[in-house]
Amino acid sequence: MNPLTALAQQTGATIGMQLEPPNLDPTAGAAAAIDEVVYANLFEGLTRFTADGSVAPALARDWEISEDGLTYTFTLAEDVTFHDGSIFDADDVKFSLDRARADDSINAQKVLFADIESVEVVDPQTVEVTLSRPNGSFLFNMAWGDAVIVAEETAGDNATNPVGTGPFAFADWVRGDSVTLARYDGYWGEAPKLDTVTFKFISDPTAAFAAMMAEDIDAFPNFPAPENLQQFEADPRFSVIVGSTEGETVLGINNAKPPFDDVKVREAIAHAIDRQAIIDGAMFGYGTPIGTHFAPHNPAYVDLTETSAHDPERARALLEEAGHGEGFQTTLKLPPPAYARRGGEILASQLREVGIEAEIINLEWAQWLEEVFTNGDFDLTIVSHTEPLDINIYARPDYYFHYDDADFQALMTSLDQTADDGERAEILKQAQEKIASDYVNGYLFQLAKTGVANARLKGLWENAPTQANDMTAVYWEE
Repeated sequence: MNPLTALAQQTGATIGMQLEPPNLDPTAGAAAAIDEVVYANLFEGLTRFTADGSVAPALARDWEISEDGLTYTFTLAEDVTFHDGSIFDADDVKFSLDRARADDSINAQKVLFADIESVEVVDPQTVEVTLSRPNGSFLFNMAWGDAVIVAEETAGDNATNPVGTGPFAFADWVRGDSVTLARYDGYWGEAPKLDTVTFKFISDPTAAFAAMMAEDIDAFPNFPAPENLQQFEADPRFSVIVGSTEGETVLGINNAKPPFDDVKVREAIAHAIDRQAIIDGAMFGYGTPIGTHFAPHNPAYVDLTETSAHDPERARALLEEAGHGEGFQTTLKLPPPAYARRGGEILASQLREVGIEAEIINLEWAQWLEEVFTNGDFDLTIVSHTEPLDINIYARPDYYFHYDDADFQALMTSLDQTADDGERAEILKQAQEKIASDYVNGYLFQLAKTGVANARLKGLWENAPTQANDMTAVYWEE
């Protein structure tokens, strides 16, 4: 290794990522890779997620909530500037929230802002947000990457030239290769330890392994080749970081498209799935089986795996009842991550055993976002939903798997109107049971966070409470 490179690494870090973001604006894109680069590093919201998943103050240093739960009065941080030197104040908060909830908003998580009735500037450091109904998740919602605060003057260019208030500013984007951030000396909060962070995009697992072994990469927080982790564990140059994520990995089913609009067909698919075989074969044993769309580490989790236990005989009987005793042909569209490509091969084989022939169609990430996520042009797919506590997506009939159920939507309405933790947990349990019994999707496993890092690089998140590579507290140990 070049000694000059080693010296440079004391003030900078190169972080490996499997997917390159399609753009760098978290308010205008659904790809997790966007937040993995910019969340907490370049852009900030009123609140933020911390390493343990809790919600903490960010640009809002304090807040008061009215007795009726409808009005949030935020006190903003002082002496904050955007990376172009312009002043951050309450006008930027109003612009960002109004923009996100506008009729023509292209925010991928527009639902986060649906309950906002008005945003009023009280003074430069104070903003008042009034809701149309109580929402017990509002501060949680404001911590999402989709809710970061942007400036009106630069918002239109954030996709390619992002300007935020975070500790790192945008420096360079070499398409197909890397994005580099540099420490922002005018940052209002605690300065980061690193001078630069370069996110290097390496889609091929074999190339990712080679880059880590050569120490061309300092860390790969979501390492794409779990089969290599034992080799890293045996090498004192590296530390292996295994934690949990918010990533529910599912076989997404188009509920609006025949024959999948028949619950018996969806149930048959669920019973055809051998989760552990997929975890062992695609993830080398890393992952926790799930029977619903909810993270097992959440206190409100209900283990519903038996509802859709592996039972090929039951699957064939259900297909017979549904009028598909001879089976049928379908397509399985897969995005690039290894869990999808490897898992898809195994799952297609399992479906074949019960008479369902699934043609695998491999898509690049941008294709998957357009065809599957945006246009709903698919039969089956595999994807990991990495957004935190996102069971409410099942209340959105226009969401890509097109589940439209009034009872579930009523549960989510009740959840929004409930602040008591015990009552919320009970509603969440009912919601998990509802989608499991409706077999909306095939629930596979909770994605493990398997990372590899230079043993001297400290401060990386062990778990992934949101889709982010938070570099704000990362440093080199001497």
